[in-house]
Amino acid sequence: MKKPYNQAPALHILSRTDLADIELPPGDVIRLVEDAYLSYANGESRCPTKLMMPLPDAERDSIAYSMLGYDGALQQVGFKTSYRQGSDNADKYYTTISLYDDTTGLPFAFMDCHRVGGSRTPATTAIIAKHCAAEHARSALMIGTGAQGVNTLPYLLTALPQLETLRLFGTHPDGLSLSFARFAQHFPGREIELVSDVPAAVAQSDIVVVASGRAAHPKVQTSWLKPGGLLISVASKGVEAGALRQADYAIATNEGQMGVTGVRLAGTDGRVHIDAELPDIVAGRKPGRRSPEDRVFAFSTGMIITDIPVAHALATQAIAAGRGRRVELWR
Repeated sequence: MKKPYNQAPALHILSRTDLADIELPPGDVIRLVEDAYLSYANGESRCPTKLMMPLPDAERDSIAYSMLGYDGALQQVGFKTSYRQGSDNADKYYTTISLYDDTTGLPFAFMDCHRVGGSRTPATTAIIAKHCAAEHARSALMIGTGAQGVNTLPYLLTALPQLETLRLFGTHPDGLSLSFARFAQHFPGREIELVSDVPAAVAQSDIVVVASGRAAHPKVQTSWLKPGGLLISVASKGVEAGALRQADYAIATNEGQMGVTGVRLAGTDGRVHIDAELPDIVAGRKPGRRSPEDRVFAFSTGMIITDIPVAHALATQAIAAGRGRRVELWR
């Protein structure tokens, strides 16, 4: 929604409630996110490395980070900020995104980013699986039922409709209920197998996604995968340190950001080395794996270039529906 220059610069402010029932089908989000990676690979977008700052009181377990980026397809600039206290407390996680229209030079929206992250993250997981899973992949395991995990299985099945077996491990009753409900909303005729033995389920699954926080399970090792398996870590503490070194082929959404948020996965020397970045794989410049037998490790960390189009789509629908309020901060 473009604003003419004769209006006072203003922001549409959209709360979590304003966005709660705005629907974006998984297939639409996957296309938005995949196009964002392609634009970045083609040099049309900008995405500096995430800025992250752990806070000094270790007992509070607080962290803050910010991201700045430009989506060349929409010609929108985005600023994202996040603050979290305690990795196992979803009530103290606050994230926002603001969008600016570079075609008019005017602000567009300031909004809660919870829905955005809960959509673009499983879309990225689905895109990794689409490009990096072995051709014979027929089963997937989701570990975790938090905000980053509850949408993963329907997104995976949207991108890979050939999947026959879908497994889930989780420990939080509310998260499990929401995961089943979200899946049934999109695939009412399909079933999810609830598992309790994580190492055994990993060894049986072609695709394994780990999005658990402080893991209530043995930390997943790349070596547990069957030949040809794919392990996707959604910046998870549920993956064993050194998982990167155990892989036959390693990828990341962005190597620089993995150096900020995923150093422990590299092993004792802390040296992060990957074989390919996801945008180059999407663009066809790098393969998703070298061979059908490779055990592939993928590190997924958020890039604001994928937040921007999802946030813009949610904001556009919400504003058209009369949600939020317009605030003229600069009058």
